[in-house]
Amino acid sequence: MFYRTAESVSPKHPDKLCDQISDAILDAYLAKDPEARVAAETCGGHGVVFVTGEITSKAEDIDIEKIVKRIAGDNIEVHTKIVKQSPEIAQGVNTGGAGDQGIMIGYATDETPEMLPLEVVLSRNLNEFIYSKHPYDGKTQVTIAPDGTIDSIVASFQNVSQAALKELVEEFIKEKGLKGTPKPSSEDRSLGRAPLSVSEEDGSESSIELHLNPAGDWQQGGFDADTGLTGRKLIVDNYGPRIAIGGGCYSGKDPSKVDRSAAYMARKIAVDYLRNRNAHEVLVRLAYAIGYAEPLEKTVIIDGKPEEIEGYDLTPRGIIKFLDLKRPIYEETAKYGHYGHNFPWDK
Repeated sequence: MFYRTAESVSPKHPDKLCDQISDAILDAYLAKDPEARVAAETCGGHGVVFVTGEITSKAEDIDIEKIVKRIAGDNIEVHTKIVKQSPEIAQGVNTGGAGDQGIMIGYATDETPEMLPLEVVLSRNLNEFIYSKHPYDGKTQVTIAPDGTIDSIVASFQNVSQAALKELVEEFIKEKGLKGTPKPSSEDRSLGRAPLSVSEEDGSESSIELHLNPAGDWQQGGFDADTGLTGRKLIVDNYGPRIAIGGGCYSGKDPSKVDRSAAYMARKIAVDYLRNRNAHEVLVRLAYAIGYAEPLEKTVIIDGKPEEIEGYDLTPRGIIKFLDLKRPIYEETAKYGHYGHNFPWDK
């Protein structure tokens, strides 16, 4: 085993604001027209948000500016450029084919109740914990040592002092009962480590290296400090850096786009195989061609052993029906990752 690190970003991070805007627009269309074809992209920063993309829908009274301001603030200037879906793309989707080519990855592990890698769960849970008390722009990161203990934690949050962050991290560690690595030597301390002592049940002590607002406390965040873009936090949205991804963005895309729907189905298959085979780790690979309904690859790798997936309708229409995806459920997925939150594809 090796060191494993994952990060999480808060819903007020610029990229996550853009993801939420794109998915809120999608939800607004699906609420009025479940057959809507939506590909909404958002770029924002420094007082301005641009929304562009392709939308074909019977719903014509969607107030995109109102959606943007609800998520990003009333002082945002909003620019939109929306056109209908290309008829050359639509002709393949209309017959039930995939909305694009691509590779979709699904994953599940018995490491955590969420069936996600431990480092992903801990970094996300810490972020949610801090954000619940200080709802601002922020990032967290957790590194796990080869023995499964916590080696280091990074937390940078807007409008939260280093001292307050230390208290919150200590509270989180105690609440979760986390164990640190062996205490650093005096030489380690002199090199700038800022260890947090953790008392173990046997009376010994370990430590977790902390980096809290390591560049200093900060008050300017979100779109005031940086620009954001839909789909720029793909590893955070998926399974962390330990697991390869197909590369397709989810947010702003209706379920005819297999980048999204087939990725959710791949997760569902991974969860099913993990449970049914009593496995430790399951990886699923699906691949599609635009305009073609059946997957070109449907592989499941169960504890390192590959086999072909059986027993699922993996056409776009079959996936959409099975997971009931033509509903306005997507804005919530854009906040803290698309897996491990008891969504239909997690069950």
